[in-house]
Amino acid sequence: MSRPRAILGISAYYHDSAAALLVDGDIVAAAQLERFTRKKQDERFPTEAIRYVLREAGLHLDELEAVVFYEKPFLKFERLLETYHAFAPRGLVSYLSAMPVWLKEKLFTRSNLKKALGDMGATKAKIKLLFPEHHMSHAASAFYPSPFEEAAILTVDGVGEWATTTIGLGQGKDIKLLRELTFPHSLGLLYSAFTTYCGFKVNSGEYKLMGLAPYGDPDSERTARYKQAITKELVDLREDGSFLLNMRHFRFATGLRMFDEAGWRRIFDLPSRKAESELSQEYMDMALAIQQVTEEIVDRLAITAKKLTGAKHLCLAGGVALNCVANGKLLRSGHFDDIWIQPAAGDAGGALGAALAAWHQHYAAERAKPSGDAMHGAYLGPAFDEVQTRRMAKKHDAPFKHHAEFDALCEEVAGLLAEGHVVGWHQGRMEYGPRALGNRSILGDPRKPDMQKKLNLKIKYREGFRPFAPSVLEEAIGEVFELDRPSPYMLLVAPVRKDRCNPLPDDYANLPMYERLYHLRSDLPSITHVDYSARIQSVAKETNPRYWQIIDTFRRRENTPLVVNTSFNVRGEPIVCTPEDAYRCFMRTEMDYLVIGNLLFDKKDQPELPEDSDWREEFELD
Repeated sequence: MSRPRAILGISAYYHDSAAALLVDGDIVAAAQLERFTRKKQDERFPTEAIRYVLREAGLHLDELEAVVFYEKPFLKFERLLETYHAFAPRGLVSYLSAMPVWLKEKLFTRSNLKKALGDMGATKAKIKLLFPEHHMSHAASAFYPSPFEEAAILTVDGVGEWATTTIGLGQGKDIKLLRELTFPHSLGLLYSAFTTYCGFKVNSGEYKLMGLAPYGDPDSERTARYKQAITKELVDLREDGSFLLNMRHFRFATGLRMFDEAGWRRIFDLPSRKAESELSQEYMDMALAIQQVTEEIVDRLAITAKKLTGAKHLCLAGGVALNCVANGKLLRSGHFDDIWIQPAAGDAGGALGAALAAWHQHYAAERAKPSGDAMHGAYLGPAFDEVQTRRMAKKHDAPFKHHAEFDALCEEVAGLLAEGHVVGWHQGRMEYGPRALGNRSILGDPRKPDMQKKLNLKIKYREGFRPFAPSVLEEAIGEVFELDRPSPYMLLVAPVRKDRCNPLPDDYANLPMYERLYHLRSDLPSITHVDYSARIQSVAKETNPRYWQIIDTFRRRENTPLVVNTSFNVRGEPIVCTPEDAYRCFMRTEMDYLVIGNLLFDKKDQPELPEDSDWREEFELD
């Protein structure tokens, strides 16, 4: 019997470091570094994540076939030098800031990787290192795990080495990249520029900008004016979805800011918003305008991908593929029969894509005939047994109730949810990617009018306008939403069914932001966003039987086949990994109950945390 062939994929040194492991082509484990170090978007070499994936497979570093880094550092350095040369002398400050880091660390990625692996115990005289291009890693992460034998592939992000957008075709084990758009013309960087202009943080606030957009007025003169200004002054958009940015108005190529403040103030007659300041209607309309432009670009790119490939299916990856509003509209456009989006679409997913690209392209391994989604529901992180949870509880003198039968636990938790309580839910293997999908989640009753406010302000400690997602039984999607297929990764937005919605008052558009937010738009107010949409996660019994069971128990008890699901963390904190992480987060918030495995913790029974346990001092606001 031949030994298994294992390939380790790594993303590191920029943001969102991660590790992923394939064994004979099967995805065995994957995790982001941040979950172990508790530093949001940790960019360092992912030592803890690598240790985990190897432990999951029972392998040592010396047993690996290859280690694959998710991009080509020399090409990236070439782009950096050519960009500074092209824009000289404007980029001098940025150049002097970036060069020491490159010359000390990033330029020597190969030797740094070897040293880091050696420090972890690798003893092979020569470790095989491979370096696919950044967007090939994204494309591989999107196509190979998908359920499609053939598909068009669209990857859109900030920037890799040179490419910012690619269109490709996946067939069997082969991927061909057919078109690319190159730096500095980037949809990801354009969206990030508006993210920071509206007062949010680049690389983490894009979700906020997307969530803010529905508060914009689609019928207002101001929204139309902002959109026209974007397409006339900032973006030269072509019919095929390609575009040129007017770099006179951007600073990300040469400076330490994303945009030219004076130029944008002139264009929009609006200064950039200070972080944490009040949100006025102008910024809501601006968020809507850039969201509309983004959707138009993505739609045109998809049409071009269809024309180039003739494929019936589309796969998506890259940071822009996390824009679930654009994804939902793309699905409803009917350009493709179906689309599949990599749940770890950003740079963390590049680790997995790098390993897959090496397996199918460098080693020419045939791709098994797709029989479904190969991501295993994205439940690829570590799991913790009851012994570990009891050890944690003993450390904190934390009382709990143990349920011998999971059925009985679900009955009690469903009752607690129905009473309006908020429950932390920690089960099985941790999710890979930015979404909590029912194993590291905080749950609530979607029928409660105050649940969104409570979760935002008292549990997550974040901006009150941000929406929450429903987790719905896969077989019941059509009962609640205008969606005719599964959405397992919370990457599609669809409307709530009209028969569940309430009419808006005549003066709704003129109401203050939070009066609009708290208007009862449907019989599921905590998951119905201001535009009557929801970011949907469907839950299949085969993929996550325990999560399916708690929702099904709630359905049988309350005739409601869904719950509110938000990630188990506070603002600025990575999603929890261990039982210790979960308990600390539970105790630092106004969460009512915590479930870890079959153990139920009641907040009222817990001892007080030490006075120095304050999440605000531990985590930087996102």
